[in-house]
Amino acid sequence: MFLIKSPASKNYQKSNSITSVDFFVSPKAKKAADDIMNSKKTADRQMLANILIDELDNNAGLEKAKVKISDTRQYHKKYNGRVVAKRYGYYRPKSNYIYIQNLTAVRGQILAPKTFLNTLLHEWLHHYDYRKLKLNSIHTKGFYLRLRSLKDELCV
Repeated sequence: MFLIKSPASKNYQKSNSITSVDFFVSPKAKKAADDIMNSKKTADRQMLANILIDELDNNAGLEKAKVKISDTRQYHKKYNGRVVAKRYGYYRPKSNYIYIQNLTAVRGQILAPKTFLNTLLHEWLHHYDYRKLKLNSIHTKGFYLRLRSLKDELCV
Protein backbone atom coordinates (compact mmCIF):
# COMPACT_ATOMS: atom_id res chain seq x y z
CA MET A 1 0.00 0.00 0.00
CA PHE A 2 1.26 3.48 -0.88
CA LEU A 3 0.88 6.42 1.44
CA ILE A 4 0.17 9.60 -0.49
CA LYS A 5 1.11 12.75 1.36
CA SER A 6 -1.25 15.63 0.88
CA PRO A 7 0.02 19.19 0.33
CA ALA A 8 -1.29 20.04 3.81
CA SER A 9 0.79 17.23 5.31
CA LYS A 10 3.91 18.44 3.47
CA ASN A 11 3.28 21.98 4.70
CA TYR A 12 2.93 20.72 8.28
CA GLN A 13 6.12 18.66 8.06
CA LYS A 14 8.09 21.52 6.50
CA SER A 15 6.83 23.91 9.19
CA ASN A 16 7.91 21.53 11.93
CA SER A 17 11.33 20.96 10.35
CA ILE A 18 12.31 24.66 10.54
CA THR A 19 12.93 25.56 14.17
CA SER A 20 14.64 28.97 14.00
CA VAL A 21 14.64 32.19 12.03
CA ASP A 22 17.49 32.42 9.56
CA PHE A 23 18.61 36.05 9.56
CA PHE A 24 20.60 38.52 11.63
CA VAL A 25 18.48 40.68 13.95
CA SER A 26 19.89 44.19 13.91
CA PRO A 27 20.52 46.42 16.94
CA LYS A 28 17.82 48.77 15.59
CA ALA A 29 15.25 45.94 15.76
CA LYS A 30 16.38 45.08 19.29
CA LYS A 31 16.02 48.71 20.39
CA ALA A 32 12.53 48.97 18.88
CA ALA A 33 11.46 45.79 20.71
CA ASP A 34 12.91 47.18 23.95
CA ASP A 35 11.10 50.50 23.41
CA ILE A 36 7.82 48.65 22.87
CA MET A 37 8.27 47.07 26.30
CA ASN A 38 8.10 50.61 27.74
CA SER A 39 5.12 51.80 25.71
CA LYS A 40 1.40 52.00 26.37
CA LYS A 41 -0.15 54.62 24.11
CA THR A 42 -1.60 53.38 20.84
CA ALA A 43 0.14 56.11 18.82
CA ASP A 44 3.52 55.23 20.36
CA ARG A 45 2.96 51.53 19.72
CA GLN A 46 1.95 52.25 16.12
CA MET A 47 5.19 54.13 15.52
CA LEU A 48 7.38 51.58 17.32
CA ALA A 49 5.65 48.60 15.70
CA ASN A 50 6.31 50.11 12.27
CA ILE A 51 9.99 50.61 13.13
CA LEU A 52 10.33 47.04 14.41
CA ILE A 53 8.45 45.39 11.56
CA ASP A 54 10.23 47.45 8.90
CA GLU A 55 13.56 46.48 10.43
CA LEU A 56 12.65 42.77 10.70
CA ASP A 57 11.48 42.85 7.08
CA ASN A 58 14.80 44.43 6.05
CA ASN A 59 16.80 41.94 8.13
CA ALA A 60 14.93 38.97 6.64
CA GLY A 61 14.86 40.34 3.08
CA LEU A 62 11.06 40.46 2.96
CA GLU A 63 8.49 42.58 1.24
CA LYS A 64 7.23 45.21 3.69
CA ALA A 65 4.34 44.31 5.97
CA LYS A 66 1.82 47.01 6.78
CA VAL A 67 0.98 47.39 10.46
CA LYS A 68 -2.17 48.84 12.01
CA ILE A 69 -2.54 49.16 15.77
CA SER A 70 -6.14 49.85 16.68
CA ASP A 71 -7.39 51.50 19.85
CA THR A 72 -10.24 48.96 20.04
CA ARG A 73 -11.04 45.93 22.15
CA GLN A 74 -9.92 42.48 21.10
CA TYR A 75 -12.45 40.37 19.29
CA HIS A 76 -13.77 37.69 21.64
CA LYS A 77 -16.47 35.07 22.06
CA LYS A 78 -18.41 34.33 25.21
CA TYR A 79 -20.17 31.18 26.31
CA ASN A 80 -22.35 31.18 29.43
CA GLY A 81 -21.04 34.66 30.27
CA ARG A 82 -17.37 33.65 30.12
CA VAL A 83 -14.78 34.56 27.50
CA VAL A 84 -13.84 31.34 25.71
CA ALA A 85 -11.83 32.76 22.80
CA LYS A 86 -9.91 35.96 22.05
CA ARG A 87 -8.18 37.20 18.94
CA TYR A 88 -5.31 39.55 19.74
CA GLY A 89 -4.48 40.29 16.13
CA TYR A 90 -4.20 38.79 12.67
CA TYR A 91 -2.11 38.69 9.51
CA ARG A 92 -3.53 38.87 5.98
CA PRO A 93 -1.00 37.28 3.57
CA LYS A 94 -2.48 38.61 0.33
CA SER A 95 -1.99 42.21 1.47
CA ASN A 96 0.93 41.74 3.93
CA TYR A 97 -1.27 43.35 6.57
CA ILE A 98 -0.80 42.95 10.34
CA TYR A 99 -3.62 44.20 12.58
CA ILE A 100 -3.50 44.33 16.38
CA GLN A 101 -6.11 45.57 18.81
CA ASN A 102 -4.50 47.45 21.70
CA LEU A 103 -7.27 46.98 24.29
CA THR A 104 -8.20 43.89 26.28
CA ALA A 105 -11.37 42.04 25.33
CA VAL A 106 -13.54 42.50 28.42
CA ARG A 107 -12.27 45.48 30.43
CA GLY A 108 -10.95 47.52 27.53
CA GLN A 109 -7.62 48.12 29.24
CA ILE A 110 -4.41 48.75 27.31
CA LEU A 111 -2.58 45.50 26.56
CA ALA A 112 0.42 44.76 28.73
CA PRO A 113 3.61 45.61 26.81
CA LYS A 114 4.81 41.99 26.77
CA THR A 115 1.45 40.76 25.45
CA PHE A 116 1.48 43.46 22.79
CA LEU A 117 5.03 42.62 21.68
CA ASN A 118 4.34 38.87 21.69
CA THR A 119 1.26 39.42 19.52
CA LEU A 120 3.17 41.65 17.09
CA LEU A 121 5.99 39.10 16.75
CA HIS A 122 3.52 36.23 16.39
CA GLU A 123 1.70 37.96 13.54
CA TRP A 124 4.95 39.00 11.87
CA LEU A 125 6.15 35.39 12.00
CA HIS A 126 3.11 34.42 9.92
CA HIS A 127 4.38 36.99 7.38
CA TYR A 128 7.89 35.47 7.53
CA ASP A 129 6.50 31.95 7.07
CA TYR A 130 4.33 32.95 4.15
CA ARG A 131 6.83 35.16 2.30
CA LYS A 132 10.24 33.69 3.21
CA LEU A 133 9.53 30.03 3.89
CA LYS A 134 6.66 29.75 1.37
CA LEU A 135 4.47 28.05 3.96
CA ASN A 136 0.78 28.21 4.60
CA SER A 137 1.62 29.48 8.08
CA ILE A 138 -0.04 27.36 10.74
CA HIS A 139 0.49 26.92 14.45
CA THR A 140 2.82 23.94 14.53
CA LYS A 141 5.54 23.11 17.02
CA GLY A 142 8.01 24.45 14.45
CA PHE A 143 6.12 27.77 14.28
CA TYR A 144 6.39 28.23 18.04
CA LEU A 145 10.08 27.23 18.00
CA ARG A 146 10.72 29.87 15.31
CA LEU A 147 8.84 32.39 17.43
CA ARG A 148 11.01 31.51 20.44
CA SER A 149 14.12 31.83 18.25
CA LEU A 150 13.04 35.30 17.13
CA LYS A 151 12.33 36.42 20.71
CA ASP A 152 15.72 35.09 21.80
CA GLU A 153 17.41 37.06 19.00
CA LEU A 154 15.56 40.20 20.12
CA CYS A 155 16.46 39.48 23.79
CA VAL A 156 12.82 39.67 24.92
